[in-house]
Amino acid sequence: MSAAAYVLAINLFVAGIFATAFGVVAAYQRSAMGARWLAIAYSFGVFNVVLEFILPFQEDHRLVSFGIFAAFLFAVALCVVGLAHHYRLQPPWRILAAVVIASLLVNIAILDMERASFTRNMLYQAPYALVQIIAMGVVLANRRKRTLDMALLALFVLSALHFLAKPFLAMAIGSGAAPQGYMASNYAAVSQTLGAVLLIANGLMMLLVIMRDVMADMTARSETDTLSQLLNRRGFEDRGGKALALAARSGVPAVMIVADLDHFKQINDRFGHAVGDQVIASFAAVMRDSAPAYAVLGRLGGEEFAAFLPGANLTTGKLYAETVRNVFRSLDVDTSEPATASFGVAQLMPFDPLSELLRRADAALYQAKTSGRDCVRLAMSAPAHPLSSGRRGSSEQ
Repeated sequence: MSAAAYVLAINLFVAGIFATAFGVVAAYQRSAMGARWLAIAYSFGVFNVVLEFILPFQEDHRLVSFGIFAAFLFAVALCVVGLAHHYRLQPPWRILAAVVIASLLVNIAILDMERASFTRNMLYQAPYALVQIIAMGVVLANRRKRTLDMALLALFVLSALHFLAKPFLAMAIGSGAAPQGYMASNYAAVSQTLGAVLLIANGLMMLLVIMRDVMADMTARSETDTLSQLLNRRGFEDRGGKALALAARSGVPAVMIVADLDHFKQINDRFGHAVGDQVIASFAAVMRDSAPAYAVLGRLGGEEFAAFLPGANLTTGKLYAETVRNVFRSLDVDTSEPATASFGVAQLMPFDPLSELLRRADAALYQAKTSGRDCVRLAMSAPAHPLSSGRRGSSEQ
């Protein structure tokens, strides 16, 4: 077995592994549409390698040679489609279709050209490089690029350069007198080795990107309240704690708003749980629509909600609470009277943990409840010190 054939066998095995891996991800995470396309793409890669092994035994190489080119072209194009789906972008169908169709026609035209021709080799490799450039555009179009995405972008750049360098390599060391002799050439050994490295690197990087986002999506689902689409208590405490720590380190103000729907049990008893669910969903929507982008919003349980606003002072927090209160009160819900809510607002003090900030906001909420409901009350506290006895005053304003 030649060196090229040995590396090609490795490529067959690797392509099969990635096709299976992406297929498993797609099967277990139905929303991972990108993984499905990548599984199909790597399946074309397996077919491409099988055809490479068949080529040396063909008397007329043209059909198999065209199949090798087409299979790999479809593989790299479908990788772009899968990546676009994963990033929730519209796949560039038109430009991909144009590139694929034009490339297939060009490949048919150059099938009988001299293998030593630089023009033929460049026309053969350029479509692959062009698809890698389209893949770069997909990564760049993703607005939430992180380290792994940038690493994947770098690999696409390397892949494009690798394809454009191949014609020069073929001219330097030769690619065999005939297509059937390709596997025995030094060019094939070098080309397949480089291809194996990039195949593994690209596959691993795309798999890491997908697994990163699948895990993030699963975490978000576990931390999201289904009815309100806000964070549940666990998610709120986790993200609110991180946001509070960041605000404390940065020295920026922050406020906590705790809200409770008034007479919610009566709403459920009189109008049914379907109406109660509608009231909860409506209140959550008002909170979300009225909040700044950096706010941490959660449903702590039942009819109790919370909002942590970094960068806001007590006045800003009260304004937010009053806005939510007034908008919610004006909503047309299926109850005989307007649904209302009560609010407590507390400002972050030095060395406050999230639990203490929530406690003071909850104390202010209690004041709102005992003051007739459908109002906002502020918790005023003296700055705390970590070595203090922990006694803190709270008063309603």
